[in-house]
Amino acid sequence: MRKNLFTCMGIAGLATLMACNQGQRTADASQSTADILAANVDSTVNPAQDFFEFANGGWIKRNPIPPEYSSWSVANLVQEELYKRLRTINEQAIEKPTDDISRKIAAFWKSGMDSAAINAAGIQPIADQLKAIDAATTPQQLLQIAAEQNIFTGALCNVGVGQDAKNSDAMALQFYQGGLGLPDRDYYFNTDARTTKIREAYPAHVAKMLQFTGLDSTSAKAAAQAVVQLETQLAKSSRKLEALRDPEANYHKMPVTALTKIAGNIDWPAFIKQQGITSFADTIIVGQPEFYTTLSNAIKSQPLDAWKSYLKWHLINSSASQLSDSIANTDFTFYGTLLRGQEKQKPRWKRVLDAEEGVMGEALGQLFVKEFFNANAKQRYEKLVEDIRGALKTRIENLTWMSDSTKQKALYKLSKITKKVGYPDKWKDFSAMQIKDQSYFANVTAARKWWHQYNVSKLGKPVDRTEWEMTPQTYNAYYNPSNNEIVLPAGIFTVPGKRDEELDDALVYGYAGASTIGHEITHGFDDEGRQFDATGNLKSWWTKDDETKFNQRAAVMVKQFDGYVVVDSLHINGKATLGENIADLGGILLGWDAFQHTEQFKKGEKIAGYTPAQRYFMGYSLGWLSHTKKQELARRVLTDVHSPAKFRVNGPFSDVDAFYQVYGVKSGDGMWRADSLRVRIW
Repeated sequence: MRKNLFTCMGIAGLATLMACNQGQRTADASQSTADILAANVDSTVNPAQDFFEFANGGWIKRNPIPPEYSSWSVANLVQEELYKRLRTINEQAIEKPTDDISRKIAAFWKSGMDSAAINAAGIQPIADQLKAIDAATTPQQLLQIAAEQNIFTGALCNVGVGQDAKNSDAMALQFYQGGLGLPDRDYYFNTDARTTKIREAYPAHVAKMLQFTGLDSTSAKAAAQAVVQLETQLAKSSRKLEALRDPEANYHKMPVTALTKIAGNIDWPAFIKQQGITSFADTIIVGQPEFYTTLSNAIKSQPLDAWKSYLKWHLINSSASQLSDSIANTDFTFYGTLLRGQEKQKPRWKRVLDAEEGVMGEALGQLFVKEFFNANAKQRYEKLVEDIRGALKTRIENLTWMSDSTKQKALYKLSKITKKVGYPDKWKDFSAMQIKDQSYFANVTAARKWWHQYNVSKLGKPVDRTEWEMTPQTYNAYYNPSNNEIVLPAGIFTVPGKRDEELDDALVYGYAGASTIGHEITHGFDDEGRQFDATGNLKSWWTKDDETKFNQRAAVMVKQFDGYVVVDSLHINGKATLGENIADLGGILLGWDAFQHTEQFKKGEKIAGYTPAQRYFMGYSLGWLSHTKKQELARRVLTDVHSPAKFRVNGPFSDVDAFYQVYGVKSGDGMWRADSLRVRIW
């Protein structure tokens, strides 16, 4: 995963996509003459003491976090440009709709921006679903409702369709743990002051939201306590963040009858059918069987009224952003302000664009790439992929700790990595999506139904390996081990206010080559990706001795990152972030190796006072230009497999010998690590 500045949609572990976040470039005549790397520097900081603050500190001092955000970064700068372009596209679609896609864009935008109609409707868009929950008199009736609502709310558990990790040519129905209202199971149990404050505030928030469904304050308070008790029971059997990163341990293929044996209080064939899933081979993949046993036991042990309150809570929580301002703002107070430190919501037009991106972002992407990602840019980054691939080939060949047998298989897997750059060759067909002149809630619901059916329809069909899981304008990228592919959207290569042709190779090899391309390719060989073979199957291709040596070297990185304190007493979780940390270090090494072959590196001419070698490391740091509120940092430590931005610079740089040479780092400096403690994997 490249970056964690935005959240990727999907069930964790289904596609096992390893993704990270970034942007797209346009020219701004007023900015185009300034060197962006030099402009961001804080010259009062010694790069050998804290390189992140040196490279980015000047920008951080001049750019406070806006009140509607929990962090502010280069990704936000890219997104601000994108917001303006997409708003223009939407407004033009209303004025002059030219085809089915533009009419859908216009209808969605119009419904989302009609705050008067949304506020007048209040709770009514979900009133029928609330009545159905109230009308249930048996657990079986309630489970039927839960199955139907699960498509929209994610209540009870996560069900989805993805490639079979051990048979990448087949799509499989997959069951994953879920059903919690707090961001991660650790929020229900950790005892640090910040997490405790959130957990203690949670019941009151649930009660406030349930009052919108018609409960009085006393009843809502009692219902909220029942919801939290129920969720805590589910959380006890939910695996920790680091445990979810083991693909073998989270793979349990079984017939549906086997799930019935371990979770027999739920009629699973009926549950599946009620989600509109009929064409699957009676075989499913269950990620965490113990969670489903606990869920089944709770169906029997928890009172029916507790389950009703639980389903109501998850219904209104998942719908809040499409309901009235009073509901949406109440929900934001907890999830936005308390959890993330945002002082206020984004303006409605940005929130609607965010929702539209999730609904039909690829349709918008078709318009985006025509204007903002030309053939020259595509060619530049396709070549850069091959430069980085070549660098890893050389590194694998020169490894001293790996046997020749494993090396040959690693080289074969590397040669088979597919690159997707810029935008898909084939676009999704949104013609059947029922976006039209109706309420905002109805349009979002129609889109969710379409996506559910789109994914369900993949069962029993050949895997479409041409499909993209991100839109072209996304400031992000990913490695998909089941396809053994790296996917690099056009947006990820953006430097705000700059045309691609304005960027020197040092910046590009650091910013795009290291932190994006090299990072994603290395994911194929990190602690998780290395378990998949060249054809995308979860199948060991390592000798036992080589596997042991890899794990020993990876353990050095776990210990390094475990030692970093992020906020309060919260440390980085070295095991949970290991894959991303390996990919960061690998990307830096590969980008550096490839950059040394460029004419700019060989000439050694300075730009804005910095050598090409110095600019390479500054270019990488540009990708992590950001600062974040404490609340959001704490949330990420518990929920994110990425380390915070500062540690994605200072951490891996401390393991790179070339960095020491370029910046004259010596013993006693803040960036120094003894040679014996430096991570040596790829």
